[in-house]
Amino acid sequence: MSTTETGATVIPIESDSGTATHQARAQAAGKAPADPVPPPIVITTDTAATGATTTPRKSRLPLLLRREKGGWRRGLAVFDFLLRILAFGPTLAAAIATGTSDETLSFFTQFFQFHANYADFPAFTFFVVGNTVAAGYLVLSLPFSAVTVVRPKATGLRLLLLIFDTVILALLTAAASSAAAIVYLAHNGNAKANWIAICMQFNGFCERTSGAVVGSFIAVLIFMLLIVMSALSIRHR
Repeated sequence: MSTTETGATVIPIESDSGTATHQARAQAAGKAPADPVPPPIVITTDTAATGATTTPRKSRLPLLLRREKGGWRRGLAVFDFLLRILAFGPTLAAAIATGTSDETLSFFTQFFQFHANYADFPAFTFFVVGNTVAAGYLVLSLPFSAVTVVRPKATGLRLLLLIFDTVILALLTAAASSAAAIVYLAHNGNAKANWIAICMQFNGFCERTSGAVVGSFIAVLIFMLLIVMSALSIRHR
């Protein structure tokens, strides 16, 4: 800045800024500088900046598939309940079919007849008892399984069912295996032991016991699936 002989003040004008020139002229004329241009208003949707709270959207997924509320555990519990109902049929049918298997060959006289009954084979007796116990247990376990549907995080109840399922699985597997051995001998016999195949004569008896063994092994597979599901459910808690 420099001063002339007349005492006037000379303000340098910067050529690179139009705004500085305007403010310098206003100051020389004794006017107050114009208010600066306000910054543009930025609208943000950030919750932390605005202080507003957003309501989370409700999940449109079914109740059984909602992850945040243990939906997959509830889904396993519902599947567990349905499998118990499904396993009840084969076990009860196997016990009834074997327990009512009774056949007498009709071409012999009444004084000399061949008779086949499940009570004549201890393995079949064990088979009937084992399937009856399994069917009764499945009925008693249904209320407990229903509770796990309502409360999928009930670990203690799930562990209790797991223990009893394992015990019944062992009983049912032993019963079905012993009956399967007798059914095999009834169909094929054993030439080395001179055991003849009796299914050529007692056709109805063999059909009923064979179907009962198949049904019992189906129940064994269902129990295995129940145990695996219970273990997975407990593991992820």
